Amino acid sequence: MNKIMGLDLGSKTCGVALSDALGMLASAVETIRFEEDNYQQCLEKVCAFIDANKVEKIVLGLPKHMNGEEGIRAQISRNFKAMLEEARKVNVILWDERLSTVSAHKTMISANMKRNKRKKMIDTMAAVVILQGYLDARY
Repeated sequence: MNKIMGLDLGSKTCGVALSDALGMLASAVETIRFEEDNYQQCLEKVCAFIDANKVEKIVLGLPKHMNGEEGIRAQISRNFKAMLEEARKVNVILWDERLSTVSAHKTMISANMKRNKRKKMIDTMAAVVILQGYLDARY
């Protein structure tokens, strides 16, 4: 089975997570860094990862306000979804990412991770939370 990738897109970083072959567990992979708001640069790095890992589906975090409304960050995610689908024949699912960063922080704190390490890993761990939420919802 091909893998599912989870993405937490920010303005300068993109956290990447990947499912296992069975599509049950999400694992942290890396944080892609790119020039601020240069989503084409991010896209190129994500596409290289898609090709190298035989990714069949992407779960992209959709940032919403707590009241459910979408702002500019949500529109950026929608635009990035369109860019991904045009660049690769891959199914991109937008996934509500509210509180994913909070959950990732709590997980890392409970694991006694040092603050400087948490700062480096937060985007990747948020991608894990997003992807695992999607994987769990399928069953």
